[in-house]
Amino acid sequence: EIDSREYVLSLAEDILGNSAESFAGREIDIEDRDYPALKAAVSDIFGTEPSELDAVDIDGMTSEQAADVLWPIVLEKYERKEATIPVDILRRVERDIMLQIVDAQWKDHLYSLDHLKEGIGLRGYGQKDPLVEYKKESYALFKAMRDRVEEEIVRYLWRLTPVAAEDGIAAPVRQPPPRRPPQITLSGPATAPSPFGAIGGGAHSSDTPRPPRTGGDDVIRQVKRDEPKVGRNDPCPCGSGKKYKKCHGA
Repeated sequence: EIDSREYVLSLAEDILGNSAESFAGREIDIEDRDYPALKAAVSDIFGTEPSELDAVDIDGMTSEQAADVLWPIVLEKYERKEATIPVDILRRVERDIMLQIVDAQWKDHLYSLDHLKEGIGLRGYGQKDPLVEYKKESYALFKAMRDRVEEEIVRYLWRLTPVAAEDGIAAPVRQPPPRRPPQITLSGPATAPSPFGAIGGGAHSSDTPRPPRTGGDDVIRQVKRDEPKVGRNDPCPCGSGKKYKKCHGA
């Protein structure tokens, strides 16, 4: 089983070194090195109190020296968390957080690759091979995603704050009230109204005989033909001399 503690501490040490290199690297002139910004970045990533960092004097140091001075403060905060949370619970929480961060960042990385594929063909107008450019830019996106994963893991784990219940007793969880089943009233077959009793009859029920219809506009009447039926090959009754199918039967 992988020791998540050693992995997390190595990530934190690397991120601290990269932050020190960004603000106080060897390629930066001494007068241009921003030590207050370095302390602010450390406080933002690791959640350390600004008062703890203000008590440390790192002015004029190189990036390696500044990281060595700041590392005990960062490590002490993690060890205080280990003393508060049981080790097995802390390790399980660390693994769960790392999996969630990797999953979220990987999805964002796939979306970025989809957007890159949509416009990579335009590199051909600049006399560049789209396939080569896609490999370069996709690798740069992967490195950026990996850096975000590592920084988010350290940020979440160092800012994780355990919450203990008062007097060691967990607060009771409110349960929803039990649902009462709806009351169903059953009627006998003699008194049950028919669902078809009110159709077309108003207040008449299914047991009451309906009076027969005596006429009206809604009565269907059968149409009777007085003249004989004309065949399709018979002469048309209009007197044109043509067959019915070629004249009025067309």
